[in-house]
Amino acid sequence: MAYSTIVKPSVYFNTKLYTGNGGTNAITGVGFQPDWVWLKKRSGTASHNVFDAVRGVTKTIYTNSSEAEYTEATALTAFGTDGFTLGAYGDTNSNSATFASWNWKANGQGSSNTDGSINTISTSVNTTAGFSISRYTGTGANATIGHGLGAVPQVVIARNITDAEQWTTYHVGLDATAPQNYHVRLNTTDARVDEASVWNDTAPTSSVFSVGSSGAPNGSGDNHIAYCFAEKTGYSKFGSYTGNGNANGTFVYTGFKPAFLIYKKAIQTGNAGRWSIIDNKRDPSNVASHGLAANASSAENTGAQYWDVDLLSNGFKFRTTEHETNGNGETFIFMAFAEEPLVANSGNDGVPATAR
Repeated sequence: MAYSTIVKPSVYFNTKLYTGNGGTNAITGVGFQPDWVWLKKRSGTASHNVFDAVRGVTKTIYTNSSEAEYTEATALTAFGTDGFTLGAYGDTNSNSATFASWNWKANGQGSSNTDGSINTISTSVNTTAGFSISRYTGTGANATIGHGLGAVPQVVIARNITDAEQWTTYHVGLDATAPQNYHVRLNTTDARVDEASVWNDTAPTSSVFSVGSSGAPNGSGDNHIAYCFAEKTGYSKFGSYTGNGNANGTFVYTGFKPAFLIYKKAIQTGNAGRWSIIDNKRDPSNVASHGLAANASSAENTGAQYWDVDLLSNGFKFRTTEHETNGNGETFIFMAFAEEPLVANSGNDGVPATAR
C-alpha cells in the first residue's frame, strides 16, 4: 500500500461554506492563503465565479459561461492569510444567501516560466500538491507553455480570458492511448471533442503542455489562464470510471477519503452529461447528494438522485442509476482531492484514514 507524504491535505485544498451579508464579508477558516478560489451560490441561481492570485483580485471568470474575464470591483477584493474578503456583489455575497467556496493553494502571484516556446507572464506553482496557475499571451500558432510542476500533469484547464471562448480541458481519462487528441469544455455538457488545434495532439511533459492554433487556449495576442494538476499519492486522483447503471454503483479507488469530487460523462452514447460537484462540507455524511454543476448557474439540487454517492475512506461509490452519474457502460472522467489519505506517513508509522 502506498503511503502519502501529505498528512494534512486541508493545507492545500479546503472547502469553506459561508453565508452572504451583502456588504464587506471577511471569510476565514480556509486554513491557508488561497491562490485559486471558486465560489458558487447554493441557495439561488448565480454563475460560478473563479478568482486566482495570478490574475489578481476582482478579476472573475465564470465556469458556466464562455464570457471573457470580467472585472467586478465588489466581488473578491482580497486574498487573506486564512481566506478571502468579499464585497457586495450578489453572485458571491448576496445577503442571507448560502455559498460554497473551493480553495486551492499554489504560490502567490508567481513569476515567469521560460520552459516553453511561450514565456508565461506568471506561473504560480505548488509542487508538493501538484498544482500550478499560468498566465500567458497566445500566439495563434503551435506552441508549448511551462507549467512548473516538475511532473506530468493529468489535467490542464485552460481558457482565453480576453475574448469569449470555450473552457478547454485536457484530461488523462479522455482516451486510453491518446487523451491529448481530445478536450472537453467545462462550460458545457458536451462530450469529448477531437480537435487537433487545441492541444496540438501532443501530450504534456514534466515541464510543458502544448497548444495548437485554437483561439480557446492560444488566441493570438490574447491573455490566457491555465490551471494544471499532477497527481499526488494520497492527495489527488484524476482518472476515469465506467458506470454500471445499478443503484449498487461503480466503486472508484482513490487511495484517500475524498473532500471534493467533480465528474462528467465524457464519451457518451446517450444524453449529454453535466460537470457534477460533490464535497465533504455540504455533505458531511453519506449518502452525499447536494449537487452543483460547474456548467450551470442553477442552485444546489438536493431533490433528485443525480448525485447520490458515498465518499469512503479509500474512494467513492455511486448509489444511483442516473445516466449522468452511473450510466451503464458509459465512460466518466473525474477529479478528486483528499480530506484524509488512506494511509499517511507519520514518523515511522502509517496513520489509516477513518470512515465517514
